[in-house]
Amino acid sequence: MRWRHTVMALTLFTCLGMLVATPALANPRYAAIVVDVESGQVLHAANADATRYPASLTKMMTLYLVFEALENGSLTWRQSLPVSTHAASMPASKLYIKAGSSIAVEDAVKILVVRSANDVAVVIAEALGGNEANFGRMMTAKARELGMPATRFRNASGLPDSGQTTTAREMATLSIRLMQDFPQHYHLFSTKSFTYKGKTHKSHNRLVGSYPGADGLKTGFIRASGFNVATSAVRDGRRLLSVVMGGFTAQSRDAHMAELLDRGFVRASLYDRGDWIAQADFSGDVMSGTSHLPASAPSTPVSEPSSMVASLDSSATTYTRRPGVEQGSADDPIRELITRTSHSFSPVDTFSTQTGGDWGVQVGAFSSADQARTLANRAADRLAFQMSGARITVAEHQGDHKVFRARLVNLQESQAYDACRSLVQEGMDCMVVNAGL
Repeated sequence: MRWRHTVMALTLFTCLGMLVATPALANPRYAAIVVDVESGQVLHAANADATRYPASLTKMMTLYLVFEALENGSLTWRQSLPVSTHAASMPASKLYIKAGSSIAVEDAVKILVVRSANDVAVVIAEALGGNEANFGRMMTAKARELGMPATRFRNASGLPDSGQTTTAREMATLSIRLMQDFPQHYHLFSTKSFTYKGKTHKSHNRLVGSYPGADGLKTGFIRASGFNVATSAVRDGRRLLSVVMGGFTAQSRDAHMAELLDRGFVRASLYDRGDWIAQADFSGDVMSGTSHLPASAPSTPVSEPSSMVASLDSSATTYTRRPGVEQGSADDPIRELITRTSHSFSPVDTFSTQTGGDWGVQVGAFSSADQARTLANRAADRLAFQMSGARITVAEHQGDHKVFRARLVNLQESQAYDACRSLVQEGMDCMVVNAGL
């Protein structure tokens, strides 16, 4: 009996140790991006170039082609569109329009925005493309024209199709182009309700109205995608556009979007004042135990490989991931649920306590030495039980602005990357630096 209790105690101790040491496991559907629309700065990115299912975010492209047809005269607002048997057969969410009836373009657009009706999306597809398959090809061709090379459309609604894929970055591109190319129609995305034939339909997008300054764009969900949303919001004259994909619930998705926008507005403001030296994007792989960053990174800023850099290009404006402007996600409400995935613990995720090396982590750069020292001490406290040999430095850097870099140094390279992953999960921003350079 004593032996059995000893085994149980050791097992419990081991499990508790794994819970402490193991990073939160990855949500395989999660992706996010936050963009300052005017400047093109990417303020946050996580898995932004990973393949995802768009779900009803697809309807943003359907609406883009409708707006284009309205502008070139192919459609008019009061034009009636016929409802086919195929359109009427679409699954919910839908308007339940009957085969053989018709719907005006203006009503179709508003119900797509508010109700995300799949049957109405097919009505539009057939009106513009002859059939839905051909309309899917038109949508994909337009995606290429808008600078969305990774996006492929197969239907107008976003209903499940393994060939219909995109990325968070390219959904951001589409959202921004909708705002820029059709400013006269963009206000429709803030519609909170719409009455059709005596029945009032309320918007699925609860962020419009609940988040200060939010004025669009679109939500989406299928099982394969999780809960998606694209949101634009304005604060103090600055407009941010954010996309979140893969939420476990609509509530956690919306909470996460609000958090990303809040942080985005703060970071954009700090960037304007030069108080924050931005950091590398660890968020795309912080959960996986691997790093996409170069093996020998320069001291600051850390840039990513060329395969991770090109993006958000449009004929009107070029939106580029500027090295050092992005950062890892923190305090993510979705993260509380990601342990439901089936990944197993790997020893590479643990820290070595043997320090000593030319590498370090930078947790911020400020105009105040006291601010830098405070943040460095906070980071050291969070890592104290893992690498007691790390040393705090606050170094002054002269450039366009005098800044003080808060760093933990005296680490080996692998420890520095592991430390950054740990700090990001604790809600701190971080970048790896080669302190020997």
